[in-house]
Amino acid sequence: MRRFRGRIVLPQTEGASKVDYKGAAVEQHETQAGRTPVGPWSDLKAMEPRKEPLSRAPWPPLVVAAVLVAIYGWQVYSGDAAACAAGLPSAECARFGFSPDQLDAGRWTGLFTALFMHGSWGHVLFNGVFALAFGAPVAQLFGLRLGGVLAFFGFFLLCGLAGNLGYALVHPHGTVPLIGASGAIAGFMGAASRLLDRRRPEGGFAGLAPFTSRTVVAIAAAWVTLNLTVGVFGLDIGFGTGGQPIAWEAHLFGYAAGLLLIGPFARVFSPRPPPPATLGPDRM
Repeated sequence: MRRFRGRIVLPQTEGASKVDYKGAAVEQHETQAGRTPVGPWSDLKAMEPRKEPLSRAPWPPLVVAAVLVAIYGWQVYSGDAAACAAGLPSAECARFGFSPDQLDAGRWTGLFTALFMHGSWGHVLFNGVFALAFGAPVAQLFGLRLGGVLAFFGFFLLCGLAGNLGYALVHPHGTVPLIGASGAIAGFMGAASRLLDRRRPEGGFAGLAPFTSRTVVAIAAAWVTLNLTVGVFGLDIGFGTGGQPIAWEAHLFGYAAGLLLIGPFARVFSPRPPPPATLGPDRM
């Protein structure tokens, strides 16, 4: 099909003729008004796929956000949030947080448990909102079957692990504890940067955007610049941490993990699209 001087030229078959685009506009208006269009454009309108709203988040990122908020609610109810804010060593956030010196003692559990502890309502709500925003396209890519759901939660944990290990790499043998799911959420952001402009109208994604695409480069540059600014100048720019230092290292390493891991995860866990339907002789 090609457009030429205000007219749409259809492939010529027996009995076919050129149709003025104004007729197509009338049929489009009739479709939007709820009436079935009649004419040479009817079949094209009937085959047009419905678009799924991007704001309709699948349930796995909702679970992540709800679990994070619920655990912090328990911290507040139990009084641990106040103990954590006061820096008491007996606080649960100190027990379940992660510090690089734990690796020297052979303790690895803090790499994962630290993801579920937070320091303030602003901190956990910020991470919850970002989990919904950037976790949704990742969950849609993996699908809602058991394998896809497990892949989504595994992806969350791996990106969080990478973020915390990156923090330990920058601060070897450090004793300052790290809490929060920001590294894992940053992994969702890195993965989503390769999906945001690859959505198909009929649902799903047309593969992953390359690392050199404009969207991927722009988001990565903004994220790196923001976090390096925080790291170099020590700015508190509203990450909801209540004035506590921001673990920008975990943000960057988690983001890089998501950017890189979404490729192999998509190849293994993303549902394969169904093969195109074969048209019979009567529809050719």
